[in-house]
Amino acid sequence: MVHVLVDIPVDEAARTKLLGIPNVHLEFVEPQERVRPLPPDLLRPTEILACTFPPENFSEMTSLRWIQITSAGCNQLYGLGLSGKGVRASNGRGCFDIPIAEWNIAMMVNLARDLRQMIRNQDAGLWDQSARFQREIRGLTVGIWGYGGIGRETARLAKTMGMRVHVLSRRGIGHMGDVYCVPGSGDPEGVMPDRVYLQEERTEFLSGLDFLVLSLPLTHSTEGIVGEQELRTLPPTAFVLNPARGPLIRQSALLKALREGWIAGAALDTHYVYPMPSDHPLWKMPNVIMTPHISGSSLSPFFVSRICDIFLENLDRYSSGKTLLNELTADQMEGR
Repeated sequence: MVHVLVDIPVDEAARTKLLGIPNVHLEFVEPQERVRPLPPDLLRPTEILACTFPPENFSEMTSLRWIQITSAGCNQLYGLGLSGKGVRASNGRGCFDIPIAEWNIAMMVNLARDLRQMIRNQDAGLWDQSARFQREIRGLTVGIWGYGGIGRETARLAKTMGMRVHVLSRRGIGHMGDVYCVPGSGDPEGVMPDRVYLQEERTEFLSGLDFLVLSLPLTHSTEGIVGEQELRTLPPTAFVLNPARGPLIRQSALLKALREGWIAGAALDTHYVYPMPSDHPLWKMPNVIMTPHISGSSLSPFFVSRICDIFLENLDRYSSGKTLLNELTADQMEGR
C-alpha cells in the first residue's frame, strides 16, 4: 500500500480519479501556501507528498520517495538533501505558461503605447493624441532569456503578433522532453525563434532588443545575473519584463537604469520584498508597470486542473517506474 499525502488544491474530477487508484492510501489535508508543521504520525508513513511547501517538520518524512510541488520554481526544496536521500521531485512547470505569457504580451503592448501615461491623462482630463501612444509591437524584437515553457509560449504569441523572437540559452534549444505542456500551446519542438544565442553571445543578444523578457529560474548561479553591464548593453529604447523572480536583476542597477535612462522602462511582476513597501521608489516611477506577482498564481482559473493533471499523470509514471513529468535533477533540487 502506497501512502500519499495530498496538500494541494484538488478538484472533484481529480479527487474521484485519485480515490479510484488501487493500492493507494490517500490522506488529504487543507492546502495552505505557507510552511507549517503537520502531525508526525501523518508524515512518517508518507511515500508520496504533493504540496506547495514541504512541512516545517519535514525531517519526520522518513519514508518519502517522491515529492510533487505546485510551483515552477523549486527554491523551497533547497537544503533538504533530497537527492542524497533517494527522493525524487517534480514541479508544476507548465501550469502558468499561458497566463504569464499573456502577461508578457500585455506588458509589451502597454509599455510600447505608454498606457501608464494615458491613464494619467485620463485622470487629469487631458486630451493627448501624441504618436507615442500609437506604437505597434509588430516588427519589434523580443529577447527571451531562458527558453522553458513560459519562454516558449511567449515566443508563440509573439510570433503570432508579428514580432521577431531571439532567445538566449545556455545549451541551445530543442524538444522539451518530459515536460507538461497544455495542448496547442508553447513551442514543444523548439522551432519558433528567429535566432538563438549562447551565453558567450550575451552582449550581441542584448544589444539588438526592443524587449527583454526574463524567463529563467532563480538559482545560486542566476541571482543577480542582470546587472549594470547587462542593462547598459540594452538599447536605451528597450524595455525589461520580469515575470520570473525579482532578484534575477540587481536592484541597485535596475533603479539606476530607470532613473538615468539606460533603458526605456520596465514591467515587474516579481519583486525583492513581499509585499513591496508602499514607499519603494519603483511604485512611482513613470516608466514602470508594477503588478503584485499575479501574472500566474494559484488563483489562475486553470491552475487546479492543470496541477492535478500533472500529479495524476505522474502517479501513473511513478507506479510504472518511468521518468516523471517535470522531474528535477539533483542540481535543480539543490539550486545549482
